[in-house]
Amino acid sequence: MSTLSPIELYTLGQKPYEPVWQAMRALTDERDATTPDQFWLVEHDPVFTQGQAGKPEHLLMPGNIPVVQTDRGGQVTYHGPGQVVLYPLLDVRRAKIGVRELVSALENAVIDVLDGYGVAARARPDAPGVYVTTPLGEAKIASLGLRIRRGGSYHGVALNVSADLAPFARINPCGYAGMAVTKLQDLVALSDPNEVGEKLATALARILGRSLAPAHFKSL
Repeated sequence: MSTLSPIELYTLGQKPYEPVWQAMRALTDERDATTPDQFWLVEHDPVFTQGQAGKPEHLLMPGNIPVVQTDRGGQVTYHGPGQVVLYPLLDVRRAKIGVRELVSALENAVIDVLDGYGVAARARPDAPGVYVTTPLGEAKIASLGLRIRRGGSYHGVALNVSADLAPFARINPCGYAGMAVTKLQDLVALSDPNEVGEKLATALARILGRSLAPAHFKSL
């Protein structure tokens, strides 16, 4: 296990996207050598987020769901209730983690959690995220986008657990027309969907060789 301090785990509940994004940016900009590494677990109110490379033609029919132009990598995706979002707010220089290493850690954490539910999943070198095989073919179950700023990481991974997937039909998910999307609840029976987020945080900490310390979140 790493000699670094435990990663503080904050569980935010369901929050609008923009205040959480701005709080992540502020923490990253104000981070110094004493700022603890943190994981934020959250579910967002319905929102489409457009990455820095996002192309408007991938927003097909946003309708009444707001669109936020954000500063992560990647194209457009959807966030909503029933989707677990894990934001790793890490001093990557202090932890000596490369970007590719962190991306792989996020993907492998999702794969490990799904394996615990008996669901085989994989990452793809050509399209970041995590994919599973369904009776209708391959489908994406988790999306990923990161930003490294001043040596700190923010944004992260979103795993579809029990979310309404209909809004994904209003976009080309992650810039891929016709990409199928699925959720864990469609693949296995879940006795407690709320436990998936904590399992994901635990898996990511383990892969990074770190321990977790639950913390109480201050208001945004």
